[in-house]
Amino acid sequence: MTKQISLFLENKTGRISEVAKTLGAQGINMKAFSMTETPDFGIMRIVVAETERAAMVLSEANFAVSLTEVVCIECADRPGSLAEVLSILTNSGIGIKYMYAFSEGEKAKFVLKADDTARCEEVLTQAGCTVV
Repeated sequence: MTKQISLFLENKTGRISEVAKTLGAQGINMKAFSMTETPDFGIMRIVVAETERAAMVLSEANFAVSLTEVVCIECADRPGSLAEVLSILTNSGIGIKYMYAFSEGEKAKFVLKADDTARCEEVLTQAGCTVV
């Protein structure tokens, strides 16, 4: 399992930039992130190598921070690979609350929040998926 940082940001120009600058100034690199929004605020979800330190840095910069356990998996970046992973989870009765993905070369990486994170990781590992 991986811990993800969730930030609750006001919907105003420059807030995402402030997050990036705050982390960058401390030498913390974002490995993956997603941004969702509502009329009043946004939720930025971030995966970094140094989760605890990043959370502390962001909290000290007055961002509203929470940590969430997620599962990160890697598979071939080809048509159908996501469908295969999702079928494994569906057949095991594991629900997904949200997910985001990116590809890098010939690999695709998925970050997902399941309704049972530990079981999700166990099922995917047993199915031969690469959990990162």
